[in-house]
Amino acid sequence: MVISYSTSSRPGGQRRDKKKTAVILHHLPSNIIVRVDEQRLQSQNKKIAFQILAEKLKKARKSKKKRIPTRIPRGAKEKRLQIKKYRSFKKKLRGKGGNDEL
Repeated sequence: MVISYSTSSRPGGQRRDKKKTAVILHHLPSNIIVRVDEQRLQSQNKKIAFQILAEKLKKARKSKKKRIPTRIPRGAKEKRLQIKKYRSFKKKLRGKGGNDEL
């Protein structure tokens, strides 16, 4: 794990510009990066960053449920085809001489 410090990019006056209060944690095995600059003190930001990193690692460890593919019911397919046929019929009526076919 790599811990680095930087100046904060948020508003807060000269103190934020001078002091390196922001904490950046880089967890190398999982390649998770956490950057915290909420508080004015580096120690508080470090504490918060470790908590956030622990939550992210716990979330990353959870295995995702396998998706079970579902099939489209036959009634839904038939309804979709009926709608398509009706639309094509309406479009045929738009052309020249379309009213003669009725």
